[in-house]
Amino acid sequence: MTSTKPYSIAKRVVWEAYQLVRANRGAAGVDDETIAMFEQNLSGNLYKLWNRMSSGSYFPPPVKQVEIPKAKGGTRKLGIPKVTS
Repeated sequence: MTSTKPYSIAKRVVWEAYQLVRANRGAAGVDDETIAMFEQNLSGNLYKLWNRMSSGSYFPPPVKQVEIPKAKGGTRKLGIPKVTS
């Protein structure tokens, strides 16, 4: 018996997306998980993310909202996503 995933997502795509997130060096999201914390179990976390995405059970979590100053005064809202769910 062969089981297939409903969505064909290459593991390479998940790896490349992780590389882009890592290169951005962003702040932690609503869960306060940093890239360094995510990397403590990198292969397991990337596999879990790929598995959820390709099975259709992944739903993007809420983003953390912060206000950042604008050059000419005032602030603007910025959404910071989690590294993973």
